[in-house]
Parts: sequence; C-alpha cells; structure tokens
Amino acid sequence: MFRILPLGAVVALVWIAGCSPPNTEQLRKEVLRADPEFSEILGKHREITNRMDTLNRELALKRATIEQAIAKQRRDLSDAAAGVRSKTAEIKKRMEPDRHRLTLALSMAGEELRAKQAQRASLGRMMAQLQKAAKNDGALWSPQERAAHEAQLQELLQDATRLDQELIAIRGHVRLLKIKILLIKL
Repeated sequence: MFRILPLGAVVALVWIAGCSPPNTEQLRKEVLRADPEFSEILGKHREITNRMDTLNRELALKRATIEQAIAKQRRDLSDAAAGVRSKTAEIKKRMEPDRHRLTLALSMAGEELRAKQAQRASLGRMMAQLQKAAKNDGALWSPQERAAHEAQLQELLQDATRLDQELIAIRGHVRLLKIKILLIKL
C-alpha cells in the first residue's frame, strides 16, 4: 500500500534530489489526487500559516510603534534636559553678585588680616628689643630713662593687646565669610 508523505517531506525530497525548486501548487494537486482527505490538513495548515503571518505583522507593527514612541521619548528627555540646564545656568547667575561681593569681602579681609599680622609681628620685635635693651643696659639707666622705657614698653603692650583682639575679630570675620561662600556654592 502507498505510504502518504506530508507535503513538506515531498518538497524536501524533491529539493534534495537536486531538481529545480518544487512547484508547490502542482505538488499539492498531486497529493490531493492521491489523498483527498489531506485537504483538511492543508486547510488547517493554511489557516495556521495565515494566523502566524497575521501575528507576525501585528508584532512588527507593535514593534515599529513602540520604537517610534521610544525615539520620541528620548527626544523629549533630551529637550527637557537641555531646558533644565539652561534654566539652571540662568538661576545660578542670580547668585553671582552675592558670590562676587562675598569673595571681594573675603579678599579685603584677608589683606587686612595680613596687614594686622605684620603690625603685630613688628610690635613683637620692638618689645623684644626694648626688653633686651632693659636687660643689657638697664642698670646704667637713670630713673627717668627707666620710666620712659617702661612707659614705651607699656604702650607697646597695650598696642599688642589691641592688635591681638583685632586679629581675633578679623579671623572670625574671615571664617564667617568662608562659611558664607561655602553655603552659597552651587
């Protein structure tokens, strides 16, 4: 008895045999002549093939739609990021006058601090010289010279104390300015 081969097997056999590409319509007619009931299977095959093609087209359409949406979202995100960068730069400019004013104040306070430190160092040297002179030559001085020397030393000590207090205040001011600049840094 004849053994019926599925259409795919017939096509594969013909193709493997090295013949020209098979004419599927002719092969189908040949199989249906030999087995008319096979038409039901071919119908089911056609229906399944059509359904798979439809599903693949729907997938391709959905993929294209989603890819377009993704591209649009990326453009929107890029535009939004550029807008935020622009607005941020604009807002940062509002702080520039305050930052400049504080930086200038810090610079001036730093110069004042250096000047006061130089003054204090000079006073320290002068006091050291007067103390050294009193130690070395103090025994030879008259009471008036000693009194004048003591008065000069006392005046230098008062100036040194005043400068020390000013230095403490200026250092505190410099520290405060640095903190202010740090706090408004963007």
